Amino acid sequence: MELRGGNLCFLYLFSVFLIFSVFSAQSFKQDEQVQRSHFPDDFLFGASTSSYQVEGAYLEDGKGLSNWDFFTQIPGKIADDDNGEVADDHYNRYLEDIELMHSLGTNAYRFSISWARILPDGMLGSVNPRGIIFYNKLIDNLISKGIEPFVTIHHSDLPQVLEQRDGGWLSPLLRKEFVHFASVCFESFGDRVKYWVTINEPNMMAYFAYLKGLYPPARCSPPFGNCSTGNSDIEPLIGMHNMLIAHAMAVEIYRTFFWRKQNGFIGIVAHAFMYEPLRDEERDRDAVDRALAFNVAWTFDPVVYGDYPAEMRHCHGLELPRFSAKEKQLLRGSIDFIGVNHYSTLYVKDCIHSPCPSGGDRPIMGFLNTTGYRDGVPIGEPTGLADFFVVPRGMEKIIDYVKQRYNNMPMFVTENGCTLQTQENELEDRDRINFHKSYLASLARAIRSGADVRGYFVWSVMDNFEWVKGYTKRFGLYYVDRETLERTPKLSVGWFASFLRNNSHNGREEIMAASGHNKTIIFSQLEAKVAEM
Repeated sequence: MELRGGNLCFLYLFSVFLIFSVFSAQSFKQDEQVQRSHFPDDFLFGASTSSYQVEGAYLEDGKGLSNWDFFTQIPGKIADDDNGEVADDHYNRYLEDIELMHSLGTNAYRFSISWARILPDGMLGSVNPRGIIFYNKLIDNLISKGIEPFVTIHHSDLPQVLEQRDGGWLSPLLRKEFVHFASVCFESFGDRVKYWVTINEPNMMAYFAYLKGLYPPARCSPPFGNCSTGNSDIEPLIGMHNMLIAHAMAVEIYRTFFWRKQNGFIGIVAHAFMYEPLRDEERDRDAVDRALAFNVAWTFDPVVYGDYPAEMRHCHGLELPRFSAKEKQLLRGSIDFIGVNHYSTLYVKDCIHSPCPSGGDRPIMGFLNTTGYRDGVPIGEPTGLADFFVVPRGMEKIIDYVKQRYNNMPMFVTENGCTLQTQENELEDRDRINFHKSYLASLARAIRSGADVRGYFVWSVMDNFEWVKGYTKRFGLYYVDRETLERTPKLSVGWFASFLRNNSHNGREEIMAASGHNKTIIFSQLEAKVAEM
């Protein structure tokens, strides 16, 4: 057919219109505005920390040595050869930090209790009264400021004596030790704490402690790591098995002896990547299902349904530990809510029908490999950590996965945050603002689609000790000077404070209020930059 000039012009303009429409739609989605009013009125907005990462005071007031106190003394284990002996000195500065959170406008604070501060010698020793006093003061002062305590009992750190005497989480003895610790916490704090997390990220503890050997007690085997001892194919399964049973036993104690008077809610938290197929092939789509089972359902299937995911049983066979009939009964329905720590999304490649390096072809990995790149192109904007990319759609997808698999059980996003690619201008953290805006918008879409999500916690309220990365990576809304420990609000503080006040702009007032101080640091510069967001 012959095309004349007018027709060509029309087709050209029509093509431009289509391209413009597509890019406009994409840009609109990326720039989607999110407001506090998009969430339920009783929604919890808070920030998270953990004891070892912020408290410091590692031997003050009767605290014993933890596994991380011991581990960080081994040369080369931590990126900057630093430790949490001082950390953010939250133990001595908790009143200042509560005021920062209050000024920010958060209505919840998720923190963990140091096992070694409460029971330095485990069950064989006595309760440290000064540890109880500290957490009582922390809880009481939070409540006085209208901030809900959201308490994690075990967040990676445990008394070193339990590693040396009992063998850590590889030993069934740790189950009773944990139940004893949890019972002390329920008895001491449960009259004021309404939200309990038994264990934070047991899936990641099993992975980093017993598969990769990067966390204490640093056990692994090739090809996953070069440790002096360990078995990466089996020990992660054993450690996870003991943690899950310990969780169920602690919940049984709470519901039997404490719930009638305290009326609290109890759950468990998993680290939850979202996954997408590397190739548009059935084998990679099947690998995505396995990745979700091995990463997310490994934690939640047992505590909801009483047993491990069928996908794991299929891959592991008899190597996967089995729960007794009594243990299944304890596990089934042993949570009131699901906690999701979500940071990023990765591609998944099948390793059943194609070769994979680095252990991807082994059952412990689910016969799959994960990557953040497809044909050299990242799945999202890279951040300061190799496996963390900015993929906002992953938030909506992971929440929908949990909603569908667990019949829309109540959920909390218990951690979400990012570390920047470069820390040269950490105070002007525009990328962190964009991260939280986009992930909150994605979460709001999931809630509009019916997901029963009841809270969102930023990781973290302030820069802290980021495990094996030490202080080289910063996730906080507040900058912490490593020499003076002074807290300085980043640009994101002004944005988050404004968001929580449901304002459409961020100005000097929000930043000044959220600083908790009458400082003149850099507010005149920050307010101009915030206004551009």
